[in-house]
Amino acid sequence: MAFARQIAALFAVIVTISATPAKADEYPSRPVKIIVPFGAGGPTDVYARAIAEELRKSLHQTFVMENRPGAGTTIGTEVVAKAPPDGYTLLMVSGTQAVNETLYAHKQYQLMRDLIPIAPLIDTDLVLVAHPLVPAKTLGELLALARAKPGTINYGSSGPGSNYHMAGELLKNLTGVDIVHVPYKGSTGARNDILSGQIQILFDSVPTMAPMIKAGLVRPLGTSGKTRSLILPDVPTIAEAGVPGFNATLWVGFMAPAGTPQPIVDKLSREITKILAQPDIKEAWGKTGATPIVMTQPEFKSFMDAQVAKWADVIKANHIAPIN
Repeated sequence: MAFARQIAALFAVIVTISATPAKADEYPSRPVKIIVPFGAGGPTDVYARAIAEELRKSLHQTFVMENRPGAGTTIGTEVVAKAPPDGYTLLMVSGTQAVNETLYAHKQYQLMRDLIPIAPLIDTDLVLVAHPLVPAKTLGELLALARAKPGTINYGSSGPGSNYHMAGELLKNLTGVDIVHVPYKGSTGARNDILSGQIQILFDSVPTMAPMIKAGLVRPLGTSGKTRSLILPDVPTIAEAGVPGFNATLWVGFMAPAGTPQPIVDKLSREITKILAQPDIKEAWGKTGATPIVMTQPEFKSFMDAQVAKWADVIKANHIAPIN
């Protein structure tokens, strides 16, 4: 009996050891999948591919990109939320997912419950532009026009819940103007229609709009960050131009399924932070209008919690209907 008990105890120890997750110093021992819940070629996709290559160099393992767009990022996000929490499936997260926590009524996950923030990546400003025929040369003149003719100015976006949509809603929230949202199935249609004058104004990323601004195809009225854009230094921020407190940037970061071992989360957070501190990365990304964001893992979680709350307030204040 004593011998049998010893064998049983030994077997229990072996089972426990075999069930223990891989240690951080062994991670990654096989390719890591990064789910990007956007189409290929957009800002999130571009920066995700760049960081994946840097992680490959530093961690000596392949990081494979997989684009899973659809349903306002909820399809790709759900894939990661339901993936094994072993560090081998990661998510590119952005402000859109923070908005979706309130906007989408029947998601099969909760962002801050079912996923864990790892580290932020970049932050880039948006710019509010107008078609040249709009009789407003400044943001103040645009707001005056919107107040004089409520409901007559249309602003486009790449779809409900997108950064571009919510920047417009924040402008409405802070100024009380009545401008009309025109959602498109992606950014291309909105960009085409601002150039043709089918819509009057548009929020878009600074890197995308800068060439069009310099060519005189659209008129810039303000950028969305706390400080002026290095790419468009002559364009005031929207806060400078008369809307105090306005801040609506496009940020991107990494998450993993909840339950991913903390040592692996910490290792990824440290490696990403090291990469973002590289002078060549900062310089190259700065030329595109992107600013690397450096936060600890707890700081990034607090930041994301605040983003979810901020956009929930905007959605409620502007009576934006949930998407079912």
